[in-house]
Amino acid sequence: MRVTPAMVRDERDWVQNRASVVVPLINTVREALGEQFSVTVSPVTEDAYSEAVTAVFADGDLAVNVAGLVAILRDLDCEGDYPGFVVDELLGRELAAMIAGNQPLHLLGQATFHYADVHTHTAGVAGADDLDAALAAGFQTRLPGWPWTEGESPFSVID
Repeated sequence: MRVTPAMVRDERDWVQNRASVVVPLINTVREALGEQFSVTVSPVTEDAYSEAVTAVFADGDLAVNVAGLVAILRDLDCEGDYPGFVVDELLGRELAAMIAGNQPLHLLGQATFHYADVHTHTAGVAGADDLDAALAAGFQTRLPGWPWTEGESPFSVID
């Protein structure tokens, strides 16, 4: 694989065009987690997803790494699947974390990846469903809508 600015642009376009698959998965995950934690979580629109994809890929240092992981997962397959299970899970978890942002969102993106992965079955190579789960987990974590992300943290110390 050769990573170039053109390749990063192509992967951005692919991620943008995946909205019709990723956004419903985001909303499925948000609804299920909201029920689990007894909170109402705002759904995500395709426009909000698109804006978040644009923001991720506007940060060149982040974009090159996200594009690399997207490209690997789009092509990753393993005979018999299970021997490659750890690789696609590892890459998916890291992709979700990168997209989600800094701590604590980074960790929440990783945790949510596994939850999204259980709800995802994408035809194709072994990495395909992990890619969709990673995009859903990362962007759902990054985007607003969770009550605890609205407003200032009660733990902020300002003198």
